[in-house]
Amino acid sequence: MIFMRKNILLMALMIGASLLAILFHPTHRIADDGPAVNLETMIPKKFSEWSEHPQQTAQIINPQQKETLERIYTQTLSRSYVNANGEIIMLTIAYGADQSDAKQLHYPEVCYPAQGFQVISTQIGSLKTDLGDIKVKRLVTVLGARIEPLTYWATVGNTVVMGGKETKVEQLRYGFRGKVPDGLLFRVSSINSDNVGSFALQERFVQELLHSLSPEVRKRIAGLGA
Repeated sequence: MIFMRKNILLMALMIGASLLAILFHPTHRIADDGPAVNLETMIPKKFSEWSEHPQQTAQIINPQQKETLERIYTQTLSRSYVNANGEIIMLTIAYGADQSDAKQLHYPEVCYPAQGFQVISTQIGSLKTDLGDIKVKRLVTVLGARIEPLTYWATVGNTVVMGGKETKVEQLRYGFRGKVPDGLLFRVSSINSDNVGSFALQERFVQELLHSLSPEVRKRIAGLGA
């Protein structure tokens, strides 16, 4: 009887160890399940009142070094858009097929100061759309005479997350199933000293961009349903 109990306990410990190994070392990437992500084709160059403005692309801040970008991100997309009023929005999307602890996205609060910017204000809020609200952060950054308000959010899988705790919860949720989630960082910014006006313009830009996307792409980009 004692021998049997020891065997049962040993088997339970082995099963527990196996489950923990799956949880903390998931191997199956959800990015491999569906169509491959191609930001260049997923995000239109022209929609609603906006069209690509190639001359302004050099203004976009990509704070990481090339080696860091290649290690963390599978793809990045940087474009500027202009409307009929001459208003310019800079868009950056960074996608990572592997959102494990070692390859988590880098956020503007860290990346902008690394390039010499000061972050003079940070606000957590929501960006309203007809399809639902998106949790976002709004920052005002300054480098010399350049004042750049920006709005961003991040996703793990198809869920928008805010901060390390929510990120970890989503990672564990996938990890329990032996899966590694993908994720992205979506950022829009503009060079303008009118912070309130800039954030309003960025919100309108995002609303119109999301309406131009297919439901599948919109879910992947912003966690919003059809």
